Amino acid sequence: MERTGAAAVIIGNEVLTAKVQDLNGPHLIQRLREVGIPLLSVETVLDDVDAIVDAVARARRKARYVFTSGGIGPTHDDVTVRAVAMALGRRVVRLQEMLDLILSRATEERQVTPEALRLADAPEGAVLLQQSSTWFPVLTVDDIFLLPGVPQLFRMQLDTVLARLGGTPVAVSCLYLRLGESDIAAVLDRVALDMPHVAIGSYPEFDPAKDYRVKVTVESAQRGPVDEALERIVTGLPEDAVVRRE
Repeated sequence: MERTGAAAVIIGNEVLTAKVQDLNGPHLIQRLREVGIPLLSVETVLDDVDAIVDAVARARRKARYVFTSGGIGPTHDDVTVRAVAMALGRRVVRLQEMLDLILSRATEERQVTPEALRLADAPEGAVLLQQSSTWFPVLTVDDIFLLPGVPQLFRMQLDTVLARLGGTPVAVSCLYLRLGESDIAAVLDRVALDMPHVAIGSYPEFDPAKDYRVKVTVESAQRGPVDEALERIVTGLPEDAVVRRE
């Protein structure tokens, strides 16, 4: 069966020990939604080669595109390149194109260290996607995109990748209801059963300051089924149940 969608692997001890809050996972979720690429999973792992290998292998089994975040710098804990190579059964090689880029940035005041040259290492068969926003290109191999952990760089490189991928933006509408979930469950069940190609979500709100008790989302690849499902839901509820719709 052909793989579809995307999966993400967030890499870093600092995330799992609460030293750093992960901003890249939520941003990736939002951006993939905007371009219409389904995100199937997000997994966070330590800076450990075996853990990364296992996570990347799982991601590749379920998704066409795999995004990694973190672990591609010049320090001892940057092991993502080696782990991705192992997950693919490839060697780690030094890319001449990347090496030339690194050396071109050397100055008399700022010499290139042997450690900095590690940035030119890549899984065999990897290519570089050039971008205008920064000198550092995106490293990709077999639809795996190795993105940096620094949020600013992650966002720039993600935009470079998404500009090359195709997707179908999802049509979404929301209903804000003054009834509780138990009061609307039967209506939602009926519409969901009749329209399995439409995704319906129900999210209760417990803040008494809000003017609604449940937010219902309806989404599909096309606007027509969304509008139809919304009308079925509204028709099945009491007249004063809807606070607003978006």
